[in-house]
This record gives sequence, C-alpha cells and structure tokens, in this order.
Amino acid sequence: MKATIALPYPVFLLFLVCCSASCSTTPEAIHHQLHTVEITGMKFQPAVLTVNNGDTVVFVNKDLLTHNVTEENKGWSSTPLSANQSYKKVIKESSGYYCSFHPVMKGKLIVK
Repeated sequence: MKATIALPYPVFLLFLVCCSASCSTTPEAIHHQLHTVEITGMKFQPAVLTVNNGDTVVFVNKDLLTHNVTEENKGWSSTPLSANQSYKKVIKESSGYYCSFHPVMKGKLIVK
C-alpha cells in the first residue's frame, strides 16, 4: 500500500511558486547602450570613452574633411566618412583607434 501526503492547499501553492521562481530558464535581459563619438576640429570627441562589452559606438563626422576610424592594430576600420556620415561598431574589447588619413587624430575605447 502506498502512502500519500496531503499538503494543505496554501502550503501546496507556496511550494509551486517557490519551485517555479527558482527554476526559471529565462536569462536576464542585457541592455546595451549606444554611445556617440563626434569627429570635429580634427579630433575625436570624447577622445577616451568607457563602454560595456557589447555596447555600440557611433562615430559621426562633423568635420569638413573626410576621415575614417581605424583600430590601432588594424583589426577593424571604417570606410572613408565624408561630412555628416557615420560608422557603427559593437565594441567587445578595449582598443585605441586613429584616422589613417590624419594619424595625429587618436582615440581610445575602454571596455569595463
């Protein structure tokens, strides 16, 4: 003969709620931010930007000259950006960058 245990209804509901809350398979949503770096006056502004892994940086050329954005080890590079053109990049690791047309223009992305 099999023994059964009868739980009072409120205890049973509490048990179900606790089990379902601890067994959740839905990962927490990750909210990535969008950051802007303006190219103006032959400078990247801000010159140093701290972001989270997976954030997107938009480089916007507000200068009259054509520029680009090139990672210091040439791991990635934008196309030439004329006035008011932009380039988006999802950032996964810290790196320096520069304009290959004007190498004195430098910036840095720091992933925290």
